[in-house]
Amino acid sequence: MKKIKGALALLAALSLAACGSGSPSSGPAESSTGAATGSGAATALEQIEVGVIPIVDVAPIYLGVKEGLFEKEGLDVKLTLAQGGAAIVPAITSKQMDFGFSNVTSMIVARSKNLPLKMVAPGGSSTGDTKADFAAVMTKPDSGIKDIKDLVGKKVAVNTLNNISDSTISEAVKLAGGDYTKVQFVEMGFPDMAAQLAAGNVDAMAAVEPFVTISEADGNVPVFSNYAEPVDDLTVAVYFTSDEYIEENPETVAKFARAMIASQKFADENPDKAKAVLPDYTSLEPDVIEKLTMPRFYTEVNEASIEKIAEISLDRGLIEQVPDLAALMPVK
Repeated sequence: MKKIKGALALLAALSLAACGSGSPSSGPAESSTGAATGSGAATALEQIEVGVIPIVDVAPIYLGVKEGLFEKEGLDVKLTLAQGGAAIVPAITSKQMDFGFSNVTSMIVARSKNLPLKMVAPGGSSTGDTKADFAAVMTKPDSGIKDIKDLVGKKVAVNTLNNISDSTISEAVKLAGGDYTKVQFVEMGFPDMAAQLAAGNVDAMAAVEPFVTISEADGNVPVFSNYAEPVDDLTVAVYFTSDEYIEENPETVAKFARAMIASQKFADENPDKAKAVLPDYTSLEPDVIEKLTMPRFYTEVNEASIEKIAEISLDRGLIEQVPDLAALMPVK
């Protein structure tokens, strides 16, 4: 119980993930202090603030700060924890923060509403393995749900309605030949899902790490990964800023993108080091961290996966029309 309580206490913020409500945390923020040197003289680092969410997906930026990859670009990074993208997006548009983290569905929806936001670097991606991904639809072993199509007529817990979890699950059901309109999605926080599943109030839950590992420890079983099944090599989340910030600070954006991409590469090549930074911003127990399935941390946003998510979002009514995806994608 100790590992579960420790995880749930900190990760209650996950209940609204990348598009939930809430405000930036007033708690501790991490900064890459220090100075870049040149010709024997210290050069002041440029300070930037990045809004992040306390989930495994953001491990690369913490690792990059620790490894000096942002300092190498002349950046002093302040990492501010927020509950979700709904807190981060207005902080970006109002210039309270410089960069933020969000899932790609939220980015597409925001751009479709004419919010001038643009991706600048990739975040976490699916492993591509439907049986070994950092996201999974979990159920009780005696639920009768053995495959994707069995979700038809069932209640499935998701952290946010009309976002990346329910839209990808419904698409997977559709591709499996089931009537996705008969899947009933119920919104609740990630920390609340296990109890609701145990009580029989929902038949399955759309979990992400560490809740996949915690749920398995409770005896639940995975059905499939909704990030891996309907979309190939899905870029799940990204770092973003505003069009105005890019126009006013092109060099800073370029520096951040380079440092972030270097951090992604380092984290993907050194998964143990990526896991090792998790205690820096979460309260996960070591035995949970050891068993976690981490996302893949690629150095490019998979444009094809973004296009597919946009198609799904349009079909499910999350957006009225597909926004200009070229304007949303990072500059190459």
